[in-house]
Amino acid sequence: MAELTRDDLRAAVAAGHISEAQAASVMALASNRLAGRAALPAEDEPFELFKGFAEIFVTVGLGILIFGSFGFLLFAGGKLGYAMLIPLIALLGEYFTRKRRMVLPSILLTLTLGGAVLASFLGIPILGMRFVTQDPNFDLALVATAVALIAWFLRYRVPFSMFLVGLCGLGLLLSFAKGFDPEAPISKTVDLFDLSNGSALSLAMLVFGLLALAGGIWFDMRDPHRLGRQSASGFWLHVLAAPALVNTLALTFYKMGPGTGYVLLLATLAVFAALALIIDRRSFFTAGIGYMIFLSFYAFGNATDPRSWWITLILIGLFLTALGSFWTELRTRLMRVLPNFPGKHRLPPYATE
Repeated sequence: MAELTRDDLRAAVAAGHISEAQAASVMALASNRLAGRAALPAEDEPFELFKGFAEIFVTVGLGILIFGSFGFLLFAGGKLGYAMLIPLIALLGEYFTRKRRMVLPSILLTLTLGGAVLASFLGIPILGMRFVTQDPNFDLALVATAVALIAWFLRYRVPFSMFLVGLCGLGLLLSFAKGFDPEAPISKTVDLFDLSNGSALSLAMLVFGLLALAGGIWFDMRDPHRLGRQSASGFWLHVLAAPALVNTLALTFYKMGPGTGYVLLLATLAVFAALALIIDRRSFFTAGIGYMIFLSFYAFGNATDPRSWWITLILIGLFLTALGSFWTELRTRLMRVLPNFPGKHRLPPYATE
């Protein structure tokens, strides 16, 4: 696709397609985007929780205000009181998110919105997760919360909204799969996410990971230079997708034991490492670090020589440090070797020469 130039904009103005003011606005936007990209380190994966201490200060004040309002409305109207909090959240969002564009206060307001909608159906889960998941309104509450968060995202464009939407989707999939007991022993619960057991929960987790990955890539491709909120939204979906996919597959092969199981585990980690480089999202590599350490200990550790364990940790640390330091170079080499595939040109740019 040909890139627009200043001459193209001047020609558009001369032809009457756009006004001079519109052309100037487009050129200013283009200059700001280029400056923003140039200001980022080449290997950066932008992520922002707050812009300064002023946001922390405002968030503390908002937290106290919301907590007080939550308690007051609870005594005033029970579950209905939680719903009464939503207009206040929207009003605060108009100022702190749309006008001031503050990051941390917007995240707090998003969390509060999700909590208010969920609590308006379920109340406060003071009796534990078993009580919440067995509530007849549980699925309806998750759907309503997800819809509210999507509407919030469309209005205020808070990337963190996608993280909470993803959690609602995960909760729905696990609820539909059934068989999950929040109060069961951890060892028994972990086995439920082993694909070889034929558990519906493991399949639900795998499906969720694939959907979250697809959503994250969709957002990423809309903002390959990672300058706006689209890529930030993708970031939060990748944070959910990585552990869901990596842990489900890796756990399955780990449970198979030495031999074929561990070979497949190593291959799985290698595939996700390549995926992390291709889409330039480190979360998929980070999610597999625990399994990487296990395989390294299994291959190089010596039970009769405790020093071997420390040496293995040192080598893993060196490897991860080097990977983080030369991530851009490794990604560039990999992308050059790979043939063209659909969407390759819409991924984060890399040096072609």
